Amino acid sequence: QVQLVESGGGLVQPGGSLRLSCAASTGIFTPYVMAWYRQAPGKQRELVASISSEGIINSADSVKGRFTISRDNAKNLVYLEMNRLKPEDTAVYYCNAKFLRGPPRHDYWGQGTQVTVSS
Repeated sequence: QVQLVESGGGLVQPGGSLRLSCAASTGIFTPYVMAWYRQAPGKQRELVASISSEGIINSADSVKGRFTISRDNAKNLVYLEMNRLKPEDTAVYYCNAKFLRGPPRHDYWGQGTQVTVSS
């Protein structure tokens, strides 16, 4: 059974930093891509950043230069280092893992962690 657990969310002031972590229990399978998505109230869920098992990174234009995604393949951990946070970064952040083969489903989601940026 694949399970993803996020941690690290919280309330921070604009300009502050947070580090989100996602621990993925994936059995014997390695996710092809792990990613962070976010969803603000009344908004669609959007991709923040993703990283493949080979280390290929994609990031949303809105976070480039401020957020950094990283991954530990051996431990199936993915991180999102968030710097220079803005109020518009406020959202529930979700960890996602995608698989090419193995698990019953193509992708799995964590329950989300709230990030609130406010003064």
